[in-house]
Amino acid sequence: MKLTLIIVLLSMGIIVHAQLAEPLFFNEKIHDFGEVVETAGPVDFEFIFTNNAARPVKIISVQASCGCTTPGWSTDLVAAGTKGFIKVSFDPKGRPGYFNKTLTVTTDLISSPLVLQIKGTVVEQLKVADQPLLVAKGNLRFASNSFNMGKVFINKPASVREYVVMNTGAEVVEFKNVVAPAYIKIEKPTALNSNTKGIIKISYDAKLRNQYGFLSDNIEIHTNDSVVPVKVFSVYATAEEFFPTQTPDELLKAPMLVSSHYEILFDRVKSGKPIENSLTLTNRGKSTLEIRSIQSNCTCVIAAMDKQSIKPGEVTQLSWKMNTEGRKGTQNKAITIYSNDPRNPVQRITLSGYIEE
Repeated sequence: MKLTLIIVLLSMGIIVHAQLAEPLFFNEKIHDFGEVVETAGPVDFEFIFTNNAARPVKIISVQASCGCTTPGWSTDLVAAGTKGFIKVSFDPKGRPGYFNKTLTVTTDLISSPLVLQIKGTVVEQLKVADQPLLVAKGNLRFASNSFNMGKVFINKPASVREYVVMNTGAEVVEFKNVVAPAYIKIEKPTALNSNTKGIIKISYDAKLRNQYGFLSDNIEIHTNDSVVPVKVFSVYATAEEFFPTQTPDELLKAPMLVSSHYEILFDRVKSGKPIENSLTLTNRGKSTLEIRSIQSNCTCVIAAMDKQSIKPGEVTQLSWKMNTEGRKGTQNKAITIYSNDPRNPVQRITLSGYIEE
């Protein structure tokens, strides 16, 4: 037992030492997207790093190995002990099969560049036939209690995904009507015989929904199932604006959103005492920056801006307020800003701290 404890402590010491030995410590340097659907549009990922150096660091450039990969990064100085990010967007259009791309990161801290890697496989569509059907709703089985549409784009045609359903009962199950919002269309089987599978096809029109961020809706599928005739599901989606890959000349002319802070830490506060502050947003691009939407991941956080249109070189304020009533312990909240910055159309401001009784 003692020997095991010593080994564990030594291992922890090695890990901590390795982290401290790296001036810029990345949570991960290789990200595997897995299967990426070619028709679903670009996929994004943020490499988060901690500046373990004794001084601020500036990212000078991030070079992608392929034009299909668009990078973005923390453009301000990253103070010692704080976090920064390298964001990458991969466009799978016209690139079927396995991919492995690199990002070469140059900073003013380390003479040799850092190399980050993304990989995955571009497929025509999600494989639905092999989905495990673990959720029973009456005599029908589904892969989940919800339908996750993933990322949908507010300026592209409706996204379509397919989901497997199976009749595990002894009788034929007939599908009747569907109750759903106007922006969700559902194609269903007419009927399913015993021990047979079918496909439910869902089309989600984000343009008609006209809202950014994480979205949730409920739908009802009515059947003649004697056990559970009405099947109720949630439909999830994350709506963003699609930006095609930009040429270097287009990027020079594009707007660029830069926040004065991407991570806000607040000290211990008493529950019931509101926390409020503001940060500045600057357009460092060459054309007008349009703030499409501001979303919080908690109803306890309210954010507002002085203006939605920001001219080149102009600075504006984003004010936020957090209601701590009824909350305690460690808090991690986020404010997400959606804009027409093609490099970083989705930017997150994290709010972290501790609320005590």
